[in-house]
Amino acid sequence: MTKKPFEAESKRLIDLMINSIYTHREIFLRELISNASDAIEKIYYQALTDEALTFDRESYFIKIAVDKQNRILKITDSGIGMSKKELEDNLGVIAQSGSLSFKKENEVKDGYEIIGQFGVGFYSAFMVAETVTVISRALGSNEAYKWESQGADGYTIEPCEKESIGTEIILKIKENTEDEKYDEYLEEYRLKAIIKKYSDFIRYPIKMDLTRRKLKEGSDTEYEDYSEEEIINSMVPIWRKNKNELSAKDYENFYAEKHYGFDKPIKHIHISVDGAVRYNSILFIPEKIPFDYYTREYEKGLELYSSGVLIMNKCSDLLPDYFSFVKGMVDSEDLSLNISREILQHDRQLKLIAKNLNNKIKSELQSILSNEREKYEKFYESFGRQLKYGIYDGFGSNKDTLQDLLMFHSSHEKKLVTLDEYVARMHAEQKFIYYASGESMERIEKLPQTELVAEKGYEILYFTDEVDEFAIRMLMKYKDKEFKSVSSGDLGIDSEANEAEAANTDDENKQELFTYMKDKLAGQVKDVRASKRLKNHPVCLSNDGELTIEMEKILNSMPNNQNIKADKVLEINVNHAIFKSLMDAYENDKEKLNLYTGLLYNQALLIEGLPIDDPVAFTNNICKIMQ
Repeated sequence: MTKKPFEAESKRLIDLMINSIYTHREIFLRELISNASDAIEKIYYQALTDEALTFDRESYFIKIAVDKQNRILKITDSGIGMSKKELEDNLGVIAQSGSLSFKKENEVKDGYEIIGQFGVGFYSAFMVAETVTVISRALGSNEAYKWESQGADGYTIEPCEKESIGTEIILKIKENTEDEKYDEYLEEYRLKAIIKKYSDFIRYPIKMDLTRRKLKEGSDTEYEDYSEEEIINSMVPIWRKNKNELSAKDYENFYAEKHYGFDKPIKHIHISVDGAVRYNSILFIPEKIPFDYYTREYEKGLELYSSGVLIMNKCSDLLPDYFSFVKGMVDSEDLSLNISREILQHDRQLKLIAKNLNNKIKSELQSILSNEREKYEKFYESFGRQLKYGIYDGFGSNKDTLQDLLMFHSSHEKKLVTLDEYVARMHAEQKFIYYASGESMERIEKLPQTELVAEKGYEILYFTDEVDEFAIRMLMKYKDKEFKSVSSGDLGIDSEANEAEAANTDDENKQELFTYMKDKLAGQVKDVRASKRLKNHPVCLSNDGELTIEMEKILNSMPNNQNIKADKVLEINVNHAIFKSLMDAYENDKEKLNLYTGLLYNQALLIEGLPIDDPVAFTNNICKIMQ
């Protein structure tokens, strides 16, 4: 029989399709099943327009059969079939899509799942098969034809026998090589897994004869194998069902079946949109953080389907980084896919979907915060840090989306509060939103720098995450109220007592004392001055500038440590007994003053959790004081 060449196509093109276009060889089964689904869908469409044709959905199916001994894999459908001319047109001309032509010629409207677009999906079979045979009988015809090819060299077509309409694709699976194990495509468990992964929601049943084992009749020890037909796919995806038909348990089961997590989600979001871009989506907000969430190995993204067929396992473009904890899927008929259907050709539709999902997620989180506070706090314990990273990473560009979702522990409430709740109860004369940073709430509560703010009755937000201050610097203000660290040089708090204390430090001797101490601490502090914030503690450090001491610690703990230093100010409480000792030493014993200066500075470092340059000298100086 004369072999016909592929029209106007070269070996290089088919080699490209087989070896380069598809990332994973397993995709071949997805493509062939999609084509089979199209073939059935065409009968469904014709039955709507042809009164002589009836369509009984239960009579239509796709079947997968394996003959391991002869290395044969068959994909059979009960669809519309192909005539000799259609075999030549659809399979003889590479990249011509019979499905796409059918859709254009018949003006197929919404609701008909014609999946094929490019016509190259069929040729993915050559990735795993050395010979591909297609036996097909078209609807309304008594004749059947066999198309066969071993690749780029061409194909043959000849008449054959076939009892029923439809198409049977027979793949002679390649032998194993050192690099590729083709045997896996003859294993029932592997084929079943591929179908579940990519084609679970094809709307027609995908059947397989699966091998089962049972005890031989009359025996307690001997087993025998038998074959049992099973429908592999779910067919009707949960996202296309009416929300009223579904229970919370249904969504939880879907979450577990898709392996989105081992926890139970705190919330699900079921979305159906019929607008500029049509799509269905089910999103989940997890309860617990994945073990690898803050590692490089964690991969964000939603499952992306096109007309029920899985296109991408993790589509990262659908989620911003700050919502990367969200799990779920999106299914759309309107996506512009590339020739392999593995990646998107244009991203306009995807960006529109992503924007809508982003707004929906934010809205749902705000609803949980407002109506289910305990549930939100549990979520925030797991993912609050990610929201703060979202503000910092975007240089504040995402603050409108995220600022109302933030929470911090409070000196007044002793629990998590929102920025809105803080501002709502601010004192009338209060100018700033005050915060204090530290390793824990317990350490922050003991900081000397909090004394004046606490005495005024002002609420203090406790920043215990390393990202907190950096995020707030990007946020800058909330509802026109600026943020102010309790360690800032100027707290913006005025009182008669403070003014009196300041006046009390203006005489010449005291200024000379501070100048002397500053010189002794040259390179370690920017200034030494009388404190307006201390009430009971003798000393503390404050920062003079945008970089706080806590930010210095965090930056210097990073691998690329650049030894960044905040501008530190040593503040002395002039109303503390220690100040009298300092003045006495300044007037009578400079050596003792040097000792006091070093001790006070190291004491201030310890309060801040900063390392002491010379611990041995520090302990020796304490011993000198004791002697």
